[in-house]
Amino acid sequence: MGHSVENSTEGQKPQTKELWKVFWILLVITAVEFVIAFQISSDSDFGKWLKISLFILLTFVKSFYIVGNFMHLRHEVKSMIWTIVIPVVFVVWLLAALVYFEGGYIGEVR
Repeated sequence: MGHSVENSTEGQKPQTKELWKVFWILLVITAVEFVIAFQISSDSDFGKWLKISLFILLTFVKSFYIVGNFMHLRHEVKSMIWTIVIPVVFVVWLLAALVYFEGGYIGEVR
């Protein structure tokens, strides 16, 4: 018989270093969000919209980082990434347009 069966985990290095790196990056971004939440005053319209836009921007950064690392899209070919990103951009644009143009009609008596 003399055949040796190789263990499937041999030769694979543990990815704990990469996971800790992702953890710390996401923790820093979340900490920045907390600082923004408590330091930027939302009394004025400018402060309110600045806070909202920064939250949306940081949420997109975190979501793309999570998708890239945990769903392994960072290592995929660019055409596959674009087939996922472009529809998401259009859906977000559609939602923003619907809220902006049609949001004023909610609760209005016709």
